[in-house]
Amino acid sequence: MEPDGRSAPDAVATGLDRTDPLRAYRDEFIGADGAIVYFDGNSLGRPPRASATRLEQFVHEQWGGRLIRGWDESWMQLPFEIGDAIGRAAIGAAAGQTVVGDSTTVLLYKLLRAAFDAAQAEDHARVELVVDRDNFPTDRYLVEGIAAERGGRVRWIEVDTAAGVTAEAVRSAVGPETAIVLLSHVAYRSGYLADAASLTRIAQDAGALVVWDLCHSAGSVPIEADAWGFDLAVGCTYKYLNGGPGSPAFAYVATRHQATLTQPIQGWMGADDVFAMGPAYRPAEGMRRFLSGTPPIVGMLALQDTLALIERAGIASIRAKSIALTEFAIDLTDEWLTPLGVTVASPRDPRLRGGHVTLSHLQMRAVTARLWAEDVIPDYRDPGGLRIGLAPLTTSFAETEHGMRAVRDALRDLAG
Repeated sequence: MEPDGRSAPDAVATGLDRTDPLRAYRDEFIGADGAIVYFDGNSLGRPPRASATRLEQFVHEQWGGRLIRGWDESWMQLPFEIGDAIGRAAIGAAAGQTVVGDSTTVLLYKLLRAAFDAAQAEDHARVELVVDRDNFPTDRYLVEGIAAERGGRVRWIEVDTAAGVTAEAVRSAVGPETAIVLLSHVAYRSGYLADAASLTRIAQDAGALVVWDLCHSAGSVPIEADAWGFDLAVGCTYKYLNGGPGSPAFAYVATRHQATLTQPIQGWMGADDVFAMGPAYRPAEGMRRFLSGTPPIVGMLALQDTLALIERAGIASIRAKSIALTEFAIDLTDEWLTPLGVTVASPRDPRLRGGHVTLSHLQMRAVTARLWAEDVIPDYRDPGGLRIGLAPLTTSFAETEHGMRAVRDALRDLAG
């Protein structure tokens, strides 16, 4: 047994860890060297050690020491400074196009509503909101709600739940009545990695605006929002960006759209003169107009530490390790789990796969419950899907091997 209580890893896992250029980054995160096997980094990332120090210092020195003066001294600009850091480190966006604030749901609502209204203002025939049936529930619910609210119509894309949205599917769904298209860069269920550049061009060629959900890709796979011609995008920060439970989301709005989009939640923080308290709302210039209420400063502090690590490591190196980890998990699945009836419900081609792998079996709900009790933590998604979320900065190959062995043993025991 290893000092952490795990079984000794096999030679392949040990060798992969020894030659991993990112292996030292695990030491930057609390708990990464412990006994827990963490297969859920695509839902909630581990906390950076630096964030514990940062948060404590903030409470004592800024909140406790500067009190309300902190707003004038630094806090008012923090949503834009951290937004620019996200743009630079994780999504390929030049400064002045990304801001942090609100939840993913609220920011998606703002941008979807703003995009739909803008498309309608330009051409009243554009009444369709396009989304796929296997998109994350929030995305689908928002599209349905906005369609009902604004007199629009939902156009559904049918997809293979073990894959994702293809160019052919988008091309067949868009046309002269399309207002907006909402797509996820990495599918939450299967891990399918969409060709964001191509799908953006197809939708835009049809005259639509495109909103990208980057929740399962930001910080894990390369994104080039500017180079790929994105219109709008939203992403959460508590997965691969390790911002902590419920940390606020980010919004990207391409510079060319900022002056023409009217966001629907007109709060004081998005006004042109925040402290004028004027009788009428006038939107601010730039990304400030997409804010509404007081920014959640404490909730965004920890983001700075992981963003610094991503910049230091480089997103290309992070992606290379992500591919290696998921390939290793699939190899172990083929060797250990396929004979037990498990199928891989994610693309096998790494070019089409994001940072997690979904394994299907009728017993996976029970397997998940057992694994959690054993400090092996994946997550479960119907129907019968065990998601293996492997965060490149915090997950080792030995940890992956131990977790996959635990999945095998649980399935064997449940089979009797």
